[in-house]
Amino acid sequence: MSENGTSQNNENNDLLDALNSIDTVKVGDVVKGEVLAIDDDQQAIVGIADTGVEGVVPKKELSTKPVDDINSVIKVGDVMDLVVISRIGTDKEGGSYLLSQRRLEARKVWDDIQKEFEAGHTLTAPVTQVVKGGLVVDAGVRGFVPASMVSDHFVEDLSQFKGQTLEFKIVEIEPSENRLILSHRALVEKERAAQKAEIMAKLTAGDIVEGKVARLTNFGAFVDLGGVDGLVHVSEIAFERVEKPSDVLKVGQEVKVKVLSVDPDRDRISLSIKQTLPEPWDGIEDKAPQGSVLDGTVKRLTSFGAFVEVFPGVEGLVHISQISHQHIATPADVLKVGQEIKVKVLDVRPDDHRLALSIKALEEKPQSGDEASESHSNSNNNRSRSNNGGNNNRRRNNRNSAETSTANAPEESTGFSLGDLIGDSLKKDMEDNENN
Repeated sequence: MSENGTSQNNENNDLLDALNSIDTVKVGDVVKGEVLAIDDDQQAIVGIADTGVEGVVPKKELSTKPVDDINSVIKVGDVMDLVVISRIGTDKEGGSYLLSQRRLEARKVWDDIQKEFEAGHTLTAPVTQVVKGGLVVDAGVRGFVPASMVSDHFVEDLSQFKGQTLEFKIVEIEPSENRLILSHRALVEKERAAQKAEIMAKLTAGDIVEGKVARLTNFGAFVDLGGVDGLVHVSEIAFERVEKPSDVLKVGQEVKVKVLSVDPDRDRISLSIKQTLPEPWDGIEDKAPQGSVLDGTVKRLTSFGAFVEVFPGVEGLVHISQISHQHIATPADVLKVGQEIKVKVLDVRPDDHRLALSIKALEEKPQSGDEASESHSNSNNNRSRSNNGGNNNRRRNNRNSAETSTANAPEESTGFSLGDLIGDSLKKDMEDNENN
């Protein structure tokens, strides 16, 4: 064969090899590409090694990080590992392919995340976006945190997390669908559980600690003690009666509390705010001595009298017999809850936390004309009787009157026994007799 024939055959073989090499590049392959040029569209033209064909790498496919200027990232002559995305063009002699370094990096990231997931490890990533339904994080690939997995409690405004770098548990991973579901709540709950166990192990009944009001309910306030919540029942918020915790406390408020009990088995801590406050009955004999007149507020009405608050946390009883000079069927006939009144202190018992009060003692007893005449007649008749007989009759009458006026007053409710109340009445009558 002539040299010309041999040369022609070699060229044909080279062309055939080149054409055949095109088929060796398949979508999904990882190839090496040398940067041949950078065009005006910010694309890198690369030669795919060992194929004799070229490919294109758009700027956005260079990195998982944003690229402003392609020339700041690569230059002619650089060799990169690339993944084949698709084939473009119809040039049978060379062909052209869309290549990506970003997706190859992402593939490696997915592989790494998969290994972390299988090992039960967590990952740390910044929150880049707040979207409807949750957070978007940059874990090398796009990760999503549903709103329900952001924290261990409902968060109304998720924007506070934007820009924060947080630790996440990998909940679900599916590289083929670019799906990565993460949870921050799981780690918060785990951390709180550890803090809770540590704090509960240190707390003992009687401790005075500081906390922050975390939540308010109708029955009390939950106070965060630094990782564990304790309950201040509504009855332990203040010495005065509290209808609703929100009337006196607000979320985020710093409070001092006393530990009443710790129950690790039930995960419960009982707290008290009022037991850290000054006792309202301290020095009551000086603040409300017998005979003094005080301003008060009607707090409760019962069948036997009215409870009147004269100082915060200090209530006294106005027995029904001490409300008015006139006969009344029930205290509600003349008084109402919340009414501001003046009262006179009849008796003070600091140790028992009891005050006996009177409204009628501050009012002049009304007397009609007939009553005045009858009183004068009775006075003349009484003088004609022997002193001893008259006094005995008065004692019997007054005893009956006192017994009647206190018949509806239970000892445990009023704080004063029947004997106390009757005795006071008899003593007053005896003094009146001596003056007469």
